Amino acid sequence: MKERDEPERRCIVTREAQPRRGLIRFVAGPDDVVVPDLAGRLPGRGMWVSADAAALGQAAAKGHFARAAKRPVRAPADLAERVEALLAARVVDLVALARKAGQAVAGFEKVKAALASGEAALLLQAVDGSSRERARLRPPEGENSLVSCLFAHELGVAFARDRVIHAAVLAGGLSDRIRDEALRLSGIRDVNLGTASAEAGTDGLAGEGPRGKG
Repeated sequence: MKERDEPERRCIVTREAQPRRGLIRFVAGPDDVVVPDLAGRLPGRGMWVSADAAALGQAAAKGHFARAAKRPVRAPADLAERVEALLAARVVDLVALARKAGQAVAGFEKVKAALASGEAALLLQAVDGSSRERARLRPPEGENSLVSCLFAHELGVAFARDRVIHAAVLAGGLSDRIRDEALRLSGIRDVNLGTASAEAGTDGLAGEGPRGKG
């Protein structure tokens, strides 16, 4: 049973159909270069690829885009890096919007309070934070409620700080959008939500910038 009633698209690499929120749309630009369309609004024939690092690499290297477009389009050499940067920016922007709307908090004590009260829908933790720091907080109940695909400096941008290790997004509002975009980013960055791909030492990122401690 699908969690949401939404249109499905077929990945041009795996040939599997799945909800659009789990894929990335691409179109061919006027110069026949593949362009990522994360919002799904650009004109042209859509070419959908699973939000997965391996699938994206295969699509670019093995001619899947040309077959889907039915003409000799080409993927730029840095396509994966472009997609990752665009997705990261989308997640950061959404978290920043949540912060400005009073729907997101940062800092260990504020996040702990939001989790204890049941207000938090998502726990955000920096992928490059130490495992000791991340283990101090437990995510709220629910699937994919722990987001750990942003780096400390990226979370810092969302909260106008140098670095942020712990943050929480409150229920409602933007939490679903942030979860969906984070899932796509985690696939492209080849990390699991809640599992850091890079571990800092126990004396590593313990603080969250000039305004507070981890």
